[in-house]
Amino acid sequence: MPDVSNDVTTLRFRQPVPVATLPVRMACGIAAVCAGVAAGEVAAAFVRPQAAPVVAIGSAAIDLAPTAVKEWAVRSFGTWDKTVLLAGINTTMGVIAAALGPVAAARRAAAVALPAAFGAVGVWAALARADAHLPDALPSFAAALVCAAVLLLLTTRRTARPDARPVRPGTRRQPGDSAAQAGNDPARTGDGPDVEPRPRPGRRTALTAGAVVVLSAGLGSAGRHLADRRNDVSAARASLTLPPPARPLPPTPPRTAPAIPGLTPFRTPVGDFYRVDTALTLPRIDPHDWTLRIHGMVERPVELSFADLLALPLEELDHTLSCVSGEVGGPYAGTTRWLGAPLPALLRRAGIRAGADQLLGRSKDGMTIGTPLECVLDGRAALLAVAMDGVPLPVAHGFPCRSVVPGLYGYTSATKWLVDLEVTTFAAHDPYWVRRGWDRTGEVRTASRIDVPAAFARVPTGDVTVAGTAWATHRGIAAVEVRVDGGPWQEAVLAADAGPDVWRQWYHTWQAATPGTHRLEVRATDATGAVQEETRRPPFPSGATGWHSTVVTVH
Repeated sequence: MPDVSNDVTTLRFRQPVPVATLPVRMACGIAAVCAGVAAGEVAAAFVRPQAAPVVAIGSAAIDLAPTAVKEWAVRSFGTWDKTVLLAGINTTMGVIAAALGPVAAARRAAAVALPAAFGAVGVWAALARADAHLPDALPSFAAALVCAAVLLLLTTRRTARPDARPVRPGTRRQPGDSAAQAGNDPARTGDGPDVEPRPRPGRRTALTAGAVVVLSAGLGSAGRHLADRRNDVSAARASLTLPPPARPLPPTPPRTAPAIPGLTPFRTPVGDFYRVDTALTLPRIDPHDWTLRIHGMVERPVELSFADLLALPLEELDHTLSCVSGEVGGPYAGTTRWLGAPLPALLRRAGIRAGADQLLGRSKDGMTIGTPLECVLDGRAALLAVAMDGVPLPVAHGFPCRSVVPGLYGYTSATKWLVDLEVTTFAAHDPYWVRRGWDRTGEVRTASRIDVPAAFARVPTGDVTVAGTAWATHRGIAAVEVRVDGGPWQEAVLAADAGPDVWRQWYHTWQAATPGTHRLEVRATDATGAVQEETRRPPFPSGATGWHSTVVTVH
């Protein structure tokens, strides 16, 4: 009778190890990446929020994106552009993570090499920022390390112990029997060898991966919460007492804002003020730690603390700030009363050297904004603003200090989270947006907008009120005209003029006698006599042009 022991032993070692299904392998990759991201968030809480891998990569994507892509994002998603970007990054990471698991299961080296590569991208993105410090690399390094460790843990195959014995069909293991006893007892054996069933590794691995995802979500949220607490400046902002202006402006006259339902408020509520910038994580600066350095082509460099800034004679400024990315008739403009220290006086205190033509503002997050120096020193009320509408600047709008220069779009005048002013030349330094092809000057173009009636509104026959806003900051608005269906221009009634640096509201009564669809158009004339340009052009590179129009239906 042939001896089958060797055959059984051979079969035992050649029996294929059960392999997890593809969905389980994909889950392993997703779990590993989630763990890595969570580790990065926790590490960033002890470094700074901007160093978190997702934020660092997102910021790099913003910097590397072509201007046309940025304009499309702002045009398509408005102030939600950053949320869409982060959602896109997370979705891309999810797809990559799902592919990572199967690759790592097939090639063990990939479980280390691929997370290391992704970590290297995060390190590069964190250190590529203008305000980068070496510790900014730590969150991405921690993310790569944890991702690789979890990936190895979840995708490494486990084989049977060398001393395991096969169990023949028909064998029943008694309590206390070992596998060897069951396999060698003649009374419990059948005719052929078999392998003892074991728990399915796919199910066990899937449960482990799910637990890792849940734990990572909790740790990531905890890391973000810790980062918010460690960098919270809300208490410092709330406790800030603003000194009164040296020369308070009078209240805004009621006649500047006609009582027309649907018309944009003359003063924009702070919570509704538009925000367009590149910051995925808002810089949070404690005013007690804030300093401003004025240097470069100056005779006497100046350094100010926040207390020094507030000790200066502060001025108020009613000013309409607008964004160069705004399309014709778009929402990226707002008016408020700013409070701040006069910037020209500080520059003269520093002593401007001959040949300087640019004031380069640097933000806490490394953003650079270049302002033509002549626009600061020509008599306009340029400020280092600390408040808007009577309250300290919100964090999203530059707390504790930002620059405001009337007559220019925000991209050449309004440095939020300002910490540095360098007097220099455009030949020596191209600021952030100029390097991307935007115009150096950034002078605000004359603009007008129809707010009432809303686009595609249905209005009854008879008198219809057409109303809106117009602005040409630092020049002022002299006239606004409206026409219907390409007919003759009709002069609109202008509300009271609150000054050349703010927008002006207007209204016109249209006698809508003919039912059907009608096209309304508006154009403005600035105080220099220049009529708003008719030709439609996109915002890039120096601001949108064209007449705003809307279509309504008379019934």
